[in-house]
Amino acid sequence: MRERRKGRTEPVGQHDASLSPADRSRQGSGNVNDALMGRASFRPMKAAPVLLTLAAFAAATPAAADFSSCVAGLRAQAAQHGISGATFDAAFKNVAAEPKVIELMNNQPEFKTPIWDYLAALTDDEKVADGKAAMRQYASALASAEQRYGVDRYAIAAVWGVESDFGKAAKRFYLPQALSTLVCMANRRQSYFRGELMSTLKILQRGDLEAADLWGSWAGAFGHTQFMPSTYLRLGVDGDGDGRSDLVNSVPDALHSTANYLRKSGWASGHSWGYEVDVPSGYSGPSGRTSRHPLSYWQGHGLRKIGGGGLSGGGSAALLLPAGKNGPGFLVFKNYDAAFSYNGSDAYALAISILTDRLKGRPGVQGQWPTDDLGLSRNERRELQRLLIARGYDVGEPDGAVGAKTRAAIMAIEAQIGMPQRGRPGMKVLKALRGR
Repeated sequence: MRERRKGRTEPVGQHDASLSPADRSRQGSGNVNDALMGRASFRPMKAAPVLLTLAAFAAATPAAADFSSCVAGLRAQAAQHGISGATFDAAFKNVAAEPKVIELMNNQPEFKTPIWDYLAALTDDEKVADGKAAMRQYASALASAEQRYGVDRYAIAAVWGVESDFGKAAKRFYLPQALSTLVCMANRRQSYFRGELMSTLKILQRGDLEAADLWGSWAGAFGHTQFMPSTYLRLGVDGDGDGRSDLVNSVPDALHSTANYLRKSGWASGHSWGYEVDVPSGYSGPSGRTSRHPLSYWQGHGLRKIGGGGLSGGGSAALLLPAGKNGPGFLVFKNYDAAFSYNGSDAYALAISILTDRLKGRPGVQGQWPTDDLGLSRNERRELQRLLIARGYDVGEPDGAVGAKTRAAIMAIEAQIGMPQRGRPGMKVLKALRGR
């Protein structure tokens, strides 16, 4: 999700496009979104394992001394925001800089991963089965959120699935540590992260959460549906009736808060996000989320629903061609924009939209992607890792999270079969391993 600031969008959820997208904690054994890859155990950790105390780290390196000095300045700034010294000190006990977050700031999959790879892992059969099970378990909370805010329960569940794999994706960073590192060590957006840090401390001070609950992504998003702290304060709501908003430990709170966010982002009750369309060969008209026209305009350009049939829907629509004119096309309406606002990425918004449909029992993307090397589902990624392990490669646990070790092993296989060495988990590499 993204908050508005001075006419632009800022991250509200874990995928911060302007940070260089989808931080999405896609790291695991490497750099692919934990939620994207379906990593396990989203339970908040009960202690903040930090590398060194500030004092020890400061004694070790000049950079640590600078971080210690910066944190001292943040303590003074927090006081100006009404945050007590006791709250600040409790949050920063034993906190040292975490350089890993700076590395992750520049590695965000929504904008670097081919669309067919991105969707393959986020809208696969496993995700759909898990989503249907989660929807059955929390049917009452989803129904009440839908009734309260007028947002499709399937869309709410899709956000939950993409953001945290229905609560199973691991969150690796202690928020005060990650955010203070970004404030003190990053070379851009310090003001934004400073505001998120102050919001985190306000959440702690008002008693919604304990310090042990403050675990999330490198950019500060946390909870079942990955709210940034400022959005948590602004749009987090009580969904289970206990009088407080807890998006970490209460699934109903998280689902209601997500519905609240989507409604505030313009969700139109009773309407679709859009649908896949057939685009005539040689189409040369406009495309892109902001190029909106009446349905009559698109009909005049020869667009039809996939599989046949005229166009339908209320209001103006835009044509998306996420893989160019030779790939699938999608006609999108206002509710697509609400999903887009959660992250600021068309890849992300399409994942939400397609997963919404799949949870309803509808098919996924039916058009052909313009590639001869399709992306892998999470189950296929696990298979690829098992095959690599069988050949002596150290890739860690075969969990479907494609990190540095897995990519290095894939590059070795790519070299052996005469492919460019990119470390990409695609179908060609998997088939090569199956055939050996």
